[in-house]
Amino acid sequence: MSELFSFGRKYDFHEIVADGIVHGIGIVLALIGVTALIFYATLWASLGEIAAAWVYGLGLLLCLSISFTYNIWPHSRTKWILRRLDHSAIFILIAATYTPFLVRGTHDPLILFMLVAIWLTAILGITLKCLFPGRYDRLAILLYLAMGWSGVIVAVPISSYLPTITVWLIVAGGIIYSLGVIFHVWERLRFQNAIWHAFVVVASAVHYGAVITSFSLSGTGF
Repeated sequence: MSELFSFGRKYDFHEIVADGIVHGIGIVLALIGVTALIFYATLWASLGEIAAAWVYGLGLLLCLSISFTYNIWPHSRTKWILRRLDHSAIFILIAATYTPFLVRGTHDPLILFMLVAIWLTAILGITLKCLFPGRYDRLAILLYLAMGWSGVIVAVPISSYLPTITVWLIVAGGIIYSLGVIFHVWERLRFQNAIWHAFVVVASAVHYGAVITSFSLSGTGF
């Protein structure tokens, strides 16, 4: 196969099974969690909160589903296409996760700017991944981290719109994601991919907790 279609080292059967199990657990939990979140938002939240819940929920499910498909697919031209979608979906997940929090303070110019900037950056990252697949992977990782931690720019103003527990869960999830990157780049470690995705599932669960507490503990809509 041409070097163009290079996916790093090949994972053995047990690694692929372990990775598939991790993804399967994540997808099942996400389906349950997103359904509960949207149901809750539909009953109790404002239209803006409902829209934010859908954006977040679809982003989470899209990312996990594409990642599962890509990682179990055999090496081929199709997998090369799925690779673009998988890496692009990470940008969508980051922006979608920020949306329920940032949309609460859009009357603040800085927070509104942050919401727009996070989605424009996601579009830039998706364009990079789709037009130049496999060429700027390290740059993309830095961009993921920069997007993920860009929330510190609006940490002070946004914290006034969110419960304290929500803010701490956002930070905790970000730390777990960042620690997981160590295993994402440690390709020689056996079961490295499954470990990385386990960090993703745990971090996603923590951020889900942040989203659900922001809905259930917030005294006002938007």
